[in-house]
Amino acid sequence: PSAHTPGVRGGSGGGASKGGHHGGVDPRGRDPLMPGDIEDPEEEEDEEEDTPSEEEEEEEEEDSSEISASDEDGSWIAWFCGLRGNEFFCEVDEDYIQDDFNLTGLNGLVPYYDYALDMVLDVEMPMEDSLTEEQQEIVESAAEMLYGLIHARYIVTNRGMHAMYEKYRSASFGRCPHVFCQGQPVLPVGLSDLPRNYTVNVFCPRCHGLFFPKSTRQANIDGAYFGTTFPHLYLMTHPEMIPVRPSQQYVPRVYGFKINQSSLYFRNHEDDALMTNTDSRRNSRASRSRQGGGGGRR
Repeated sequence: PSAHTPGVRGGSGGGASKGGHHGGVDPRGRDPLMPGDIEDPEEEEDEEEDTPSEEEEEEEEEDSSEISASDEDGSWIAWFCGLRGNEFFCEVDEDYIQDDFNLTGLNGLVPYYDYALDMVLDVEMPMEDSLTEEQQEIVESAAEMLYGLIHARYIVTNRGMHAMYEKYRSASFGRCPHVFCQGQPVLPVGLSDLPRNYTVNVFCPRCHGLFFPKSTRQANIDGAYFGTTFPHLYLMTHPEMIPVRPSQQYVPRVYGFKINQSSLYFRNHEDDALMTNTDSRRNSRASRSRQGGGGGRR
């Protein structure tokens, strides 16, 4: 700061040297300097004094950051759902979490269960000081896992479905990439109800296709935090939300001609179709035999 004080700055000396020719004639025959051509050193000092220093700007930024941090009085649940990549989550009501019946069996899946539950509910942990830094990180990770498993149970309730409906209506889960689905909103689904097995996928109600989320952040979420039941139970509960299946079907062509069904191009598809038809015929024969047996006993 002392280097920026007007008393030790060299600008006043420069102003004096300019003042030596003020209003005079240049000895080399040039036109005399006009008063407007000379800058007043006092005006320069006033402008530099009004300009804040870098240290003052840093202090103002620190003050603003402290103010913004102090304004964040939201709950842990609101903070967690507001993180980038957690847009799939809805906010679970605290009264649902406080009901021990809704948490049955989770204490065996989540480490530091009591500490994690207190963190989710914003309960001050009296034993926090006794935890090491490594244990504190484990508790924070356990709190996220606990909330995810609670979330999977909550979204199959009426309140949870209503909260997810708002996200589904605004296409917060993304849209189906299938061309003929015409941007149909999708629903999140897991391939397992147990954590740390599969990441979350999205299910299209129109074509019944399963896809990866568009965002890589969301693609890293554990699929157990949404479970295997939610999208299907949601559509069964709200049948008016079930869209019509696409009427169009893509037909591969080469130079405008359809590919022959007997070509190698369709070999794998034919094998799958053959296995499907064989299984269906077996099931139909078994059902007929059971029906015939029942009629004979009568």
